[in-house]
Amino acid sequence: MAELLRSLQDSQLVARFQRRCGLFPAPDEGPRENGAGPAEGAALAPGAGHHPATSRKGAEGPANGLRRAGAPQAYVQKYIVKNYFYYYLFRFSAALGQEVFYITFLPFIYWNIDPYLSRRLVIIWVLVMYIGQVSKDILKWPRPSSPPVLKLETRVIAEYGLPSTHAMAATAISFTLLISTVDRYQYPFALGLMVAVVFSTLVSLSRLYTGMHTVLDVVAGVLITAVLIALTYPAWTLIDRLDSASPLFLVGVIAVPFFLCYNYPVSDYYSPTRADTTTILASGAGVTIGFWINHFFQLVSEPTQSLPVIRNIPPLTADMVVLSLTKFAVGIVLTLLVRQLAQNLSLQVLYSWFKVLTRNKEARQRLEIEVPYKFVTYTSVGICATTFVPMLHRFLGLL
Repeated sequence: MAELLRSLQDSQLVARFQRRCGLFPAPDEGPRENGAGPAEGAALAPGAGHHPATSRKGAEGPANGLRRAGAPQAYVQKYIVKNYFYYYLFRFSAALGQEVFYITFLPFIYWNIDPYLSRRLVIIWVLVMYIGQVSKDILKWPRPSSPPVLKLETRVIAEYGLPSTHAMAATAISFTLLISTVDRYQYPFALGLMVAVVFSTLVSLSRLYTGMHTVLDVVAGVLITAVLIALTYPAWTLIDRLDSASPLFLVGVIAVPFFLCYNYPVSDYYSPTRADTTTILASGAGVTIGFWINHFFQLVSEPTQSLPVIRNIPPLTADMVVLSLTKFAVGIVLTLLVRQLAQNLSLQVLYSWFKVLTRNKEARQRLEIEVPYKFVTYTSVGICATTFVPMLHRFLGLL
């Protein structure tokens, strides 16, 4: 088993996949101060460095010979694209696994298609992403070594690799969507299954193409998600009734996620993992609170039929597209305004409380500032998206 895991974690496997897809290092490959544009290559820093198994303190490999990660080093690469079809396909697929996509996709589902479905997707997404993010900082497995792998992304370069949260999120969203709609809407199951498999596969392969994960990271992410879906599926009906829970339930919805964020596993160096995890958990908390507020104050009409309800998917018309895009645009604008307001207010209060200069941008990375301001900001975003945006839609006659 250890031999199999080592082979799946081999960086050469990722490098060979990149070469097969037409991605090659530039002839003058080496550390540089400036990278090139997408046509030739990309500048990557910090943390795209080579991670040897035993060259630094804290980087010693475990007894089974699998590599553990030390602190990332700056390394800038240039690359040559010889197959632009794969380049744009996998760069686009990688974007489908980013938090930005889900933060826009999930509200779109809620505002335009099915609040019931959106509620399930959000809760499962939050659960899967939290487990994935925490697993990274507990296991501390490295990303692929560079060289030989070319790394095309920079933001998450300082994060650990196992498991791939892109693969986890894509698998969770696509198959939760399939399972939740198969008895609710009338469409060919084979078509839905094909879409789910293609979506999750493209996102997973994009993590190899961009050099951000090993095959082991991706496979582990998919398998962990499959297990989580199987274990939580019997409780999915409870998600549909969260909005009718006791008001005391709201205390737990706020306290538990905040506790988990504040006690996030400590890393050897700063990475955006804790901030991203706080954003995800806070968004989930805000959405859950928003659903409860809607139900308790009867702000949004709920379906009278028992769930799930089988519906025919309506034909797509120009009027429907215009209305959906209008509702989405209105919702995004209001949500961004609330996000900016909540962020500014929370940072001002925290800076004043801890006597930090407002121009000190690095202070945002401190635990006592980063977690509270992120949590307040994205809890407000979740509440806004589920409560205030539908109210504004109704006021503007968009419902």
